[in-house]
Amino acid sequence: TAAPALREATGAPVWFHPMDRMLWDVVHPDTPPDRELTSGTRFPVAGTELHTLHTPGHSPGSVCLHAPDLHTVFTGDTLFHGGPGATGRSFSDGDLILHSIRSELLTLHGDTVVRTGHGEDTTIAAELRHVG
Repeated sequence: TAAPALREATGAPVWFHPMDRMLWDVVHPDTPPDRELTSGTRFPVAGTELHTLHTPGHSPGSVCLHAPDLHTVFTGDTLFHGGPGATGRSFSDGDLILHSIRSELLTLHGDTVVRTGHGEDTTIAAELRHVG
């Protein structure tokens, strides 16, 4: 909910996946995001490049951000330590999140560190045992 205020305070653009626009519009009906964040989008942040992976399931437009040179992926609510992330909302889909994890995340190198949206970090290798 703080994205527009953060944009105003810092001048940073708000990137947002178009499949989640219905969620954005509920909270910010008069303030559109600045740019679309779709699968394959790449952009520089703090000296590294982030690669966008579309991982629907938590929401239709969920994305994870992969930093290959840091051997890290930021998974938000898609993948937690010990298994799939949150799917308890009306717009969530448990089968779809498992498909996203298997097709987009578990294909990354096993030593990739998973920075989750909640709880402990993990690795792709460890999550292969839980979700694979």
